[in-house]
Amino acid sequence: MTVWTRLLPFLSWPRPTRRALRQDLFAGVTVGLVLIPQALAYATLAGMPPVTGLYAALLPSVVGILWGSSPLLAVGPVALTSLLTFAALSPMATPESGEWVTLAIWLAIYAGLIQFLLGALRLGLIANFVSNAVITGFLNAAALIILVSQLPALLGLDGGGWGAALDSLTHHLAHPDLTWLWTLAFGPGAMLLLFAQRRLWPKLPGVLVVCVLGIAVSATLGYAALGGSVAGQVPAGLPLLHWPDALTLEQHRALLPAALIIALISFTEAMSSARSLPSPDGRLWDQNQELVGQGLAKVASGLSGAFPVSGSFSRTALNRYVGATSGWSALFAALCTVLCLLFLTGYLQHLPRAILAAIIMVPVFNLITPSAFVRLWRASLDDGIVGIATFVVTLVSVPYLHWGVFTGFVLAMLFFLYRRAHPRLIELGLHAAGTLRDRRLHNLPPIAPGVLALRLDASLTYLTAPLLDRFIRERLRDEPDLRVVLICASAMNAMDATGADTLERLQADLHARGVRLAFSGVKKQVRDVMAHTGLLERFGEANLFVNNRDAIEALGETTATAT
Repeated sequence: MTVWTRLLPFLSWPRPTRRALRQDLFAGVTVGLVLIPQALAYATLAGMPPVTGLYAALLPSVVGILWGSSPLLAVGPVALTSLLTFAALSPMATPESGEWVTLAIWLAIYAGLIQFLLGALRLGLIANFVSNAVITGFLNAAALIILVSQLPALLGLDGGGWGAALDSLTHHLAHPDLTWLWTLAFGPGAMLLLFAQRRLWPKLPGVLVVCVLGIAVSATLGYAALGGSVAGQVPAGLPLLHWPDALTLEQHRALLPAALIIALISFTEAMSSARSLPSPDGRLWDQNQELVGQGLAKVASGLSGAFPVSGSFSRTALNRYVGATSGWSALFAALCTVLCLLFLTGYLQHLPRAILAAIIMVPVFNLITPSAFVRLWRASLDDGIVGIATFVVTLVSVPYLHWGVFTGFVLAMLFFLYRRAHPRLIELGLHAAGTLRDRRLHNLPPIAPGVLALRLDASLTYLTAPLLDRFIRERLRDEPDLRVVLICASAMNAMDATGADTLERLQADLHARGVRLAFSGVKKQVRDVMAHTGLLERFGEANLFVNNRDAIEALGETTATAT
């Protein structure tokens, strides 16, 4: 890879053929027709003016595909990142206000810079510290929060809290008016159409069809004049790149935790999308390069006056499904957004917000997966607890959703450290098959009289060395006739300074008691540490066996001679 292709990865794209361009054009237009109404919907979910959704769908999608690693990843507004944006800004400003927009712009820039720096410094592995259990719990909780938050808009209720919404619903049920009945037709009706389209006509752009029908009916009825809630005036023209207004130091500090959560969660969402779909040209997915692309896309979204973006799983899957072959499809989808901003925004003002709520809610139902918790619980009790804890804390901490991720992350780390500090440590006996196995589990005799053979299924570190030391000393206390301690090190992948010091002290104490310390199956990296710390010379080659078989034969002969 040359310097230029590293800085400008799109230069390494293969030269497209006419056939491939035709396929990408069709795929791009298909995705673009879905992207436009989704962008409007996700802007409202983020508490932003609807037009900023189109801004977030334009330049960020181009930047994300040009500097990213996956040629088919659809970058733009998504439900989860929009919810995180809304949750982060709710305690700080009023939705759709000038202050709210400024905060969202800075949030996008900060989240983008975090991702860019992680990718540029080749630290993409940090994203792996957010475990699947945390993501599962958070996604399910976030999906419920999204669904609940969109119910007032879907049903045409007062959005001033649950009390006001219930009062509004009671009033409408007692005195249904024409406007509210049309709202029910637009909102729940759109949901039914979208569910039917997904099952009966999966290739049909259902989101576009619902929006076109909704705009036509709304404009014909004069739905806005009747008091119905619509998208309102959507300014025409392309976004102008500009630096956002200044914030106070306290506001900058308040945005940083949310920016970090958005950077990590949105990247794991993009990562799952990119990994699930193979590259059509055989290129390997590079998580560091994708972090750079995602980060630059967020910065571009902020400078365009929009909010944080991410990779969309649904649009990425659609892109692949309709035959996209390269990143050109994303460029054609962006062209659809350009045409909409220049020529079609006048029609968008009639789009009922109930339909936007339906567009948000329908794909979110796929994020609710109770079976995922069952799978986590069956695979690992620790993961099950982490997933449920993340789910519960996320729900109860609304609007501070980052506490759910933080709780899950801390719990996962605690469980991880606990398991690493309490690895499997067993005494071995000679099985009839000639191998060493767990003595207690298989009720086996020792490999030879006076020999304690044991295996630690972990690296010998500051976490595990005390456990090994205590195990050996307790056995020596209980069985004073032991003459040999054999550590089967085949499962020991590394050893740190604490492990080396522990072995040195243990060898000195055993030697003073007349007990021999031996090893079998020591790996190269552990042997190197022994050599560097002088342990290899101290133990002697006679006490280091290549494998368990050699150790069994040698120690068996030694104990037999001794008796």
